[in-house]
Amino acid sequence: MNSDSDLQIAGDILEVPHLLQPPREHPATVAEFAGLARSIAADRSRWEHLVRYDATSRWYHRLSTGPGYEVWLLSWVPGQGSGLHDHGRSSGVLTVLHGALTERTERGTRALGAGAQRVFAPGYVHEVVNDALEPAVSLHIYYPGLTEMPMLSPSRVRAAGGAPVSACTAEHGPVDTLTA
Repeated sequence: MNSDSDLQIAGDILEVPHLLQPPREHPATVAEFAGLARSIAADRSRWEHLVRYDATSRWYHRLSTGPGYEVWLLSWVPGQGSGLHDHGRSSGVLTVLHGALTERTERGTRALGAGAQRVFAPGYVHEVVNDALEPAVSLHIYYPGLTEMPMLSPSRVRAAGGAPVSACTAEHGPVDTLTA
């Protein structure tokens, strides 16, 4: 009978290098990019001193880059939003570092508190807004690096077969809350 307890390793496993994968210098999978975002979020000394708040427009700062990806830090004062957009050919990981944000998509509205993460594929359409009374800070990783961020109108989303995002208002309440 085979079970997990039947597995025994004889000798020094480190002497079998062909069974070990070399450590990766940079993230290559969705899980690794999400892990990178969580590790940056946990290291407040890496980003907290850089944050600025701008009442006239969203503030952003490119925190770092790697082969084919970028890491951005954004701040949001109450009422600021991204507008309805996608990220062109880039995939991404959005992580809320401080405060709360609201994400609106054709599927509804989602509250994102500190620690929440969203992973999205190319072509994902959403709007992110600070509906709270306190400022918020978020971290965004894009792979490949962000080269375009097409702004969309609700009618363009509707023409593509989706529900108008403007109909997804806060009065419907959050669909669900994601936490890391």
